[in-house]
Amino acid sequence: MSKTNKGNFFEDFTVGQVIRHATPRTVTVGDTSLYSALYGSRFAVQSADSFAQAIGYPRAPVDDLLVFHTVFGKTVPDISLNAIANLGYAGGRFLAPVYPGDSLTAVSKVIGLRENSSGTSGVVYVRSTGFNQDGVEVLDYVRWVMVRKGDVNAPTPEPVIPTLPSALAPDALGDAVPLLDIENWRDDLSGSTARFGDYQVGERIDHVDGMTVEEAEHMLATRLYQNTAKVHFNQFTEGQGRFGRRLIYGGHVISLARALSFNGLANAFHVAAINGGRHVAPLFAGNTVFAWSEVLDAQPLAGREDVGALRLRTIATKDQPTDGFPSRDGDDYDPSVILDLDYWVLIPR
Repeated sequence: MSKTNKGNFFEDFTVGQVIRHATPRTVTVGDTSLYSALYGSRFAVQSADSFAQAIGYPRAPVDDLLVFHTVFGKTVPDISLNAIANLGYAGGRFLAPVYPGDSLTAVSKVIGLRENSSGTSGVVYVRSTGFNQDGVEVLDYVRWVMVRKGDVNAPTPEPVIPTLPSALAPDALGDAVPLLDIENWRDDLSGSTARFGDYQVGERIDHVDGMTVEEAEHMLATRLYQNTAKVHFNQFTEGQGRFGRRLIYGGHVISLARALSFNGLANAFHVAAINGGRHVAPLFAGNTVFAWSEVLDAQPLAGREDVGALRLRTIATKDQPTDGFPSRDGDDYDPSVILDLDYWVLIPR
């Protein structure tokens, strides 16, 4: 029996399989500081204990996407160590706040399999759940990933493609946010006077700014999440692969786009759900990321007068400013588009 882990290949997965992932990870204030250094996120609730406590949190919560990436990273050695690419997300729910000092673990269940026509790889669908040290669910999401076959002659499994929701309903949102004292929300400190009622369905927002990605940054970020996928680190092997260089973790793009969205959505302090997402094209070091967002829906939350929910579609591009709102025409995306993300955020009313 080998003591080293070569990771699971496509033929090693079965529908219904449950995987408990190593290792627990305690999220610290050092992690949150490094996350800020990597992306420059400025949302006030996650930036300052004083701001968070004034509106009803015990302290500043950990950034939602840092929670997502940490749970995601736990799943990589078992799900996507031999991945070709992470393809998309659906049905993601942030279920409880996470604070510095909390320890996170993850469990995944395989809910679908589909071998590709090439016979050399296949798509694996998994539902992953993150828990804190008390067993409380903090995050639940589905993702699908293209994984290599270790043996191209392995039997082809019967395809099972799960039915996934196009979007989560508003009544499924808000569990990770306590009832807030919005009278103490200070727009001068949050960075914007725009609140729930100031956004209109169909409105488009160019986030204006761009961030150039450096090789060391994306590798440092991926290591922060203990994400061990080979495509992000090993230039020796990736130099001989499809792109000839290391591929940037798709979650890195999501966090860049989220940080850029502050300019226009500064009060949208909480990512409540990920309805769906697609990594349209790869990103590499040296590229500059831009982003724009469209308001798809705006909904009050039952029983809550403090916050409302905006459903956003954020498009990220590489080396293309977004004042022209590049997107897709039919089945084809603009060549600059690298991310198409559909998600709910909460914003004060």
